[in-house]
Amino acid sequence: MPVHRPGPIRPRRLFLVALLLTAFSLLHPAAVSAAEVPETPEATATPARGSAHMGMGVVAHDGQEGLPAGTRATQAEGVDVASYQGNVSWSTLWNSGVRWAYTKASEGTYYRNPYFSQQYTGSYDVGMIRGAYHFATPDTSSGATQADYFVDSGGGWYGDGRTLPGTLDIEWNPYGDACFGKSQSAMVTWIRDFLNRYKARTGRHAVIYTATNWWSQCTGNYGGFSANPLWIARYASTAGTLPAGWSTYTMWQYTSSGPTVGDHDRFNGALDRVQALAAG
Repeated sequence: MPVHRPGPIRPRRLFLVALLLTAFSLLHPAAVSAAEVPETPEATATPARGSAHMGMGVVAHDGQEGLPAGTRATQAEGVDVASYQGNVSWSTLWNSGVRWAYTKASEGTYYRNPYFSQQYTGSYDVGMIRGAYHFATPDTSSGATQADYFVDSGGGWYGDGRTLPGTLDIEWNPYGDACFGKSQSAMVTWIRDFLNRYKARTGRHAVIYTATNWWSQCTGNYGGFSANPLWIARYASTAGTLPAGWSTYTMWQYTSSGPTVGDHDRFNGALDRVQALAAG
């Protein structure tokens, strides 16, 4: 008995199959492969650990409105940098009038900036007064432990007249809950532990970098750290209302879209005041 072998599928049959598949996908969208669905912004919103940097949450939470008036003669211009900016053109910044800089040294107890040497030493080599900062993650380890990690990662202080005291960058958590899952009193305790250990290790009061809205939300607008210089984050024409305890700021991050390096800052005083802070 001869065996019947099917012939090629006719174009009409192919058309019908395609039509049925299209109708099925419209009626049952869940059956479409996830690989065919483009990712939404929410799906990629959480950055990789270690990638945090000063002010990365400011625009989202506080907005951005205008630039400050005044000149660099009365408020010395500075910048802050992190690994995402790579090798920085320090000579370009120097020629543009920037005279001081901070480099991210560490985050939590799990990250050291791989560009730290080029950024920290490079700014110094062109004549700038430089310092280092630590991005705090109070949900991963204690304040004292992170202060030790920071100092051991290059965040110490040297009495050479051109090294600024280290900065604690404490702001919105880019990896989760804005206050890192801590109550206001627990956050104050964590910050105090960091500051006390840094002072014990270096002999200097660390600078506190923060935004007023975050400070109010996550510390209850605690006013007990006035001995520490304040670095306020606000992208506007004025520094605005300051957190409790400080009547004035020492530094002000006023934009994330400046020339050469986006994050630009002003010191509350001319270059001689920057030199005085470095000298201790």
